[in-house]
Amino acid sequence: MSKKITLLAGDGIGPEIIAEAVKVLAALREHGELDVVLESGLIGGAAYEATGTPLPAETLALAQNSDAILLGAVGGPQWETLDIKVRPEKGLLGIRSALGLFANLRPAILYPQLVGASTLKPEVVSGLDLMIVRELTGGIYFGQPRGVCRLEHGERQGFNTLVYKESEIRRIAQVAFTIAMKRDRRVCSVDKANVLEATELWREVMSEVAAEFPEVELSHMYVDNAAMQLVRAPKQFDVVVTTNMFGDILSDCAAMLTGSIGMLPSASLDQSGRGMYEPIHGSAPDIAGQGIANPLATILSVAMMLRYSLDSPAQATRLEKAVGAVLDQGLRTPDIYSPGTTQVSTGAMGDAVVEAFIHTPG
Repeated sequence: MSKKITLLAGDGIGPEIIAEAVKVLAALREHGELDVVLESGLIGGAAYEATGTPLPAETLALAQNSDAILLGAVGGPQWETLDIKVRPEKGLLGIRSALGLFANLRPAILYPQLVGASTLKPEVVSGLDLMIVRELTGGIYFGQPRGVCRLEHGERQGFNTLVYKESEIRRIAQVAFTIAMKRDRRVCSVDKANVLEATELWREVMSEVAAEFPEVELSHMYVDNAAMQLVRAPKQFDVVVTTNMFGDILSDCAAMLTGSIGMLPSASLDQSGRGMYEPIHGSAPDIAGQGIANPLATILSVAMMLRYSLDSPAQATRLEKAVGAVLDQGLRTPDIYSPGTTQVSTGAMGDAVVEAFIHTPG
């Protein structure tokens, strides 16, 4: 039975990088390794321009009836003056919430070929391989009440609410510990329990779930220290689990350890394993249409899709090896270019990965 994949290119460089990921999916289909049907929908600013909403009902219906979703990026300066309720980012938040995509997996892996691209010393980052597990549908991004109001004396006040239920913390903890069991069996839970009651509960529940995984070592760290430790000694971490907002910030910090945010994929999963896959970088409107965007994070997001939602772990591993093979060839988009390597376009990088994938043994 065919698997259905919904493609949401979005804004900025989204269409360019999704096009390269589609080349990989097409190669899998043409070689009889994956029976998939690809359908496309609108999201973000592109959806707003066409329909007046960043998440049209048609797009949501497509996503709800698919086995996996591949997203490019949303947003751009031309939509920043819109009412916050219809800004492109609301489409992304809306689809995560509607599909119950509560677990965001953000690996930070430094390919040995790109050690020199990191801003940190090679001895600090060489061999880096960590996983950030971010709670995605709760916390301050979704908490109520929220808004902007005017106080009695005329001053405006903006307010947001940080809320976590015990069940929300418990389910993301289960994901983090389960992943750790397949890695180095270490989980660091990041919070701000010294000043935020919501994350005091977070710490308590994490400790309770840890008792169900006696093989896994649990540690706790305040978010400010975690940010410092990521740039001081990032290899101390195996699995990091944290709240929605803290994960948003720390995962971008971890991205730069790898040399470029253009290298990092992500997966957002529901409780049944259906997921939305996307690069963690934004829409990069400043380089949109120039053919210089790095498609590797999106292609590696396809690898995560194969592993987590399409039950094709062997193809996922092959695709990751193909990316490594292309880097071995010295091919680089501008964001990871260094002297002695060859700068290529977005499309050329995608073609090279497909070629390497076809010739990579299973």
